[in-house]
Formats: sequence, C-alpha cells, structure tokens
Amino acid sequence: MTPEKQLTRSVPSTVQATVISTALLTVPTPGRDFVDLTSEAAKFINESRARDGALTLFIRHTSASLTIQENADPSVLVDLTTALSRLAPENAGWTHDTEGPDDMPAHIKTMLTGTSLQVPVLNGKLALGTWQAIYLIEHRSRPHRREVVLQFIGSNQ
Repeated sequence: MTPEKQLTRSVPSTVQATVISTALLTVPTPGRDFVDLTSEAAKFINESRARDGALTLFIRHTSASLTIQENADPSVLVDLTTALSRLAPENAGWTHDTEGPDDMPAHIKTMLTGTSLQVPVLNGKLALGTWQAIYLIEHRSRPHRREVVLQFIGSNQ
C-alpha cells in the first residue's frame, strides 16, 4: 500500500468583481496551423488594468478552435496536428462537403478542442504555467480571418 499523498492549497482570496472589459481580436491565419495568442491576451489584460479575475476567450467560428498547450517544443504542435488529422481525416466520406473536403473534418476538430477558454488572472498576469500558451487552431487548409472575443471579469484594484 502506498502512503497517502499530502495535498496543499493556498488560502482562498476574494475580490469583488468590479470590471468587465471586452475586446474583439481579429486574427489572420495562414491556413492549417497553431497561432499563438498569448501575447495579445496579456496585452489585453494590461490595457484593461486587470488585477484579479478571469479572462475568457471565445472564438466565433465552427471550423477553428482554441486550446492551451505547450509553447517550448514546436514538435508538440506538429504531433497535435497529426493526431487531429488522424481523428478526423479529409478522405472519410463525409456528407457535408459543400465548402471542400477539409470543412467537415474542421468542424469535428473544433468540437474536440473547443471554442472557449478561461484563464485566471492573478496580480495583473495570466496565471498560465511555465510552458503553457494560448493558441487559436486553424483547422481549414486555406487562410481565414478569425474573430476571438476577449473578456475580463474581475477587479482592477
């Protein structure tokens, strides 16, 4: 039998949400790729004078998505692209193919990866881990202009 692991947690902190800041980020994509949005999200937090709260990111599309993933080794993003392509290949005989063979697989990849993220903001900074970054994933093969809603809810004091 293994010994019980000791869990720890900090003392809860409470702030009164007094600020809601919203912006629309327009992102040109090069085609199938991961686009790092971390610096834009951090810039939004800085310009909003955010202190403590939560940043929500929401992509207004059904064939592109958002994720938090490793930002240190680019091969991770290559492998993730490969995995998504295996899960939803273009040549699987999809019924929905009006916009091309990459459209239905893009919808499936979005369903698997998601359209929104929430990141805690602590002391005016995104509370991401050391190797984490916020990415927009373009699932279509051609370039697009994607819209991401950024919204901070919390305190600026």
